Amino acid sequence: MAVFPDLVRDLTDDEEYPDIPLVTKRFAKVLQYNVPLGKKTRGLSTVASYKLIATPEDLTNENVRLAQILGWCVELLHSSFLINDDIMDSSETRRGSPCWYLVEGVGMQAINDALLIENGLYMLLKKYFFNHHCYVPAMELFHETVMKTTMGQTLDVLCMKNGKPAFETFTMNRYNSIVKYKTAFYSFQLPVALAMYLAGKYDAELHRQATTILLEMGHYFQVQDDFLDCFGDSSVMGKKGTDIQDGKCSWLAVLALQRASADQRKIFEQNYGKPNPESVAIIRGLYEDLGLPNTFAIYEEENYNLIRTHIQQTSQGLPHKLFFKFLDSFYRRDS
Repeated sequence: MAVFPDLVRDLTDDEEYPDIPLVTKRFAKVLQYNVPLGKKTRGLSTVASYKLIATPEDLTNENVRLAQILGWCVELLHSSFLINDDIMDSSETRRGSPCWYLVEGVGMQAINDALLIENGLYMLLKKYFFNHHCYVPAMELFHETVMKTTMGQTLDVLCMKNGKPAFETFTMNRYNSIVKYKTAFYSFQLPVALAMYLAGKYDAELHRQATTILLEMGHYFQVQDDFLDCFGDSSVMGKKGTDIQDGKCSWLAVLALQRASADQRKIFEQNYGKPNPESVAIIRGLYEDLGLPNTFAIYEEENYNLIRTHIQQTSQGLPHKLFFKFLDSFYRRDS
């Protein structure tokens, strides 16, 4: 956290923008409300990855600080995605507080605030990395990740037609693609790839191996997220689950449609994507009737062991501890 106030000052410097103090003041408020209050998993993963990848002689205070700045850049990107995602999903809470667009006086201005935050990370990259060997690769990686994540969001949105769930699109192949592009690249591959670049590791095969493992972790993480959205404790998670009300193509919904009898499918289609509490309760009950909580428990354990096996099978170019630490950080999580 010690670095964050410095970055806020960098982005809201009155000397840089002396003629628009109203904008810089708002930008500071946007940053303080949206960026530092979450678990900061992606940012912390960037720093932890660098510490495990870099050689001992490269682990200087200066380089660790650069890793921290990269980590905050990832958190800025994450926050910009969340602001827009909450608007599209009509979410109410985020990290235990009202979603930014629901804060008094914000509304749809939040869309522009998300753009401010995203573009802020590129300003920070230029300020701190312009003469560093990782500047161009890091910049390109951020741009590629934004594009991939936006494509994933588009794929997610296309599961709706005329404001209603398009159940014919609720296939496991579609779900896997949504997760890969919307979540796995930016939440898992991005932090580690940035750490590798900062440490001077550009070998294509190393990055390929890392990406394969990290995308598997991303899928595992999102399945957990889908389960917790329905069956998790909102007071622990800091947000209320809305996948059922929003008609999301979630892991639970896809499995339910695969397993449902004709009568159960009819009940599902009549109630899924409806905002009323009665319909939500019916869908949750249907999930339980179909044994999905037990299926999830089996999935979580089996895939945890499978990913561990895949980590052990990778070459020694990257420390296995890096991936084990990442995986164990969200194994059997409740938020």
